[in-house]
Amino acid sequence: MGVRGGIDLGGTKIQAVVVGDDNDVRGQARLPTPKDGGPDGVIAAMASAVRTAAQEAKVETSALDGVGIGSPGEVNPDAGTVTNAYNVVPDWNRTIEVGGILAQDLGTRIGLGNDVRVATTAEFELGAGKPYRSILGVFWGTGVGGGIILDGRPWRGRGAAGEIGHMVVRRNGARCTCGRDGCMEAYSGRRAMELEARRRMKHGEKTHLFKIMERKNRTALTSGVWAEALEHHDDLATDLIDRAVAALGAGIASAVNLLDVEAVVIGGGLGTRLGKPYVARIEKEMGPHLFVDARPPAVHVAELGDLGGAIGASLLVRAE
Repeated sequence: MGVRGGIDLGGTKIQAVVVGDDNDVRGQARLPTPKDGGPDGVIAAMASAVRTAAQEAKVETSALDGVGIGSPGEVNPDAGTVTNAYNVVPDWNRTIEVGGILAQDLGTRIGLGNDVRVATTAEFELGAGKPYRSILGVFWGTGVGGGIILDGRPWRGRGAAGEIGHMVVRRNGARCTCGRDGCMEAYSGRRAMELEARRRMKHGEKTHLFKIMERKNRTALTSGVWAEALEHHDDLATDLIDRAVAALGAGIASAVNLLDVEAVVIGGGLGTRLGKPYVARIEKEMGPHLFVDARPPAVHVAELGDLGGAIGASLLVRAE
């Protein structure tokens, strides 16, 4: 029986798994994404997470068939590089040979893919997308990423397909962390929402978001922080999440109008944490923007949860 590893690299956490041939999780590890040490510190933490997951699975990393990595930024699978992964650490603004570094460190082959695309593939093959031939995966977290499956196959375009977070939902709108204006991510990405919360607090609005963050010993407004603030009816948190849901509804509906997929699967840190009630709200917000409103797509919460991205990454190194 072969075993392989998978890493889901995110802005707040690094999730690693070791799975068997039937995709059962035999070991896992989760580490916070280090904010000191730049890209080198992140890569070291990725290796550490895989070692811990492999130890739980009772296997050496060198005995793994390979380790797949789902990463934000510009991923070149052939070269094994990641460029401009600024949603991971702000100073990841150059090309890093992630594949080569980890192959040497872990003693096994490395596969690289876009984080959201591999998570979408996992949902299509193993999760909420199984009944369909075409799906749009939307992963709502530090940013907002998308993955596309058309007629049973991933659609990558010329390499950058699926960047749903950078669809414009308002001309001359809010400044996005990508530097452009009016992107859906400028309203819905957790990093952009935190920047807006800080701006409003500086202008006198009250919120418990940052007190919750400190109590939880977090360095950013994680999904858990937002969820707790919403549970306590924090006005600023509620307003920013409402704004995010409206932007997601408009952006996802516009993508559906273009692609006419059968289903939308919503995951990511916030999507998974807030779950069915908020996915239902996003679906309702999509309604007014759908061109064929009599035949809307099915909308589901990602079934594989927090491990979906790492399991999807492990599919990159399946035995041929």
